[in-house]
Amino acid sequence: MDGSGYPLGLQGEAILLKSRILAVSDVVMASHRPYRVALGVEAALREIEDHRGSKFDAAVGDACLDLFRQHGFALDA
Repeated sequence: MDGSGYPLGLQGEAILLKSRILAVSDVVMASHRPYRVALGVEAALREIEDHRGSKFDAAVGDACLDLFRQHGFALDA
């Protein structure tokens, strides 16, 4: 959201909503990625919580956290 990791320095609402959603979902994905090891769901949720509003869109992060913590959403193993 702050433009630090995005091409062309785009920030905030200038970043497509689809891209902001993908940024949050990429953190939650439990599988190993070539560019980072798997965090695990709880660590991923803490990462989103810690960086919502800076690295991640606050509303998208809140929606993700709500799904997992308030509505019991879980990823299949």
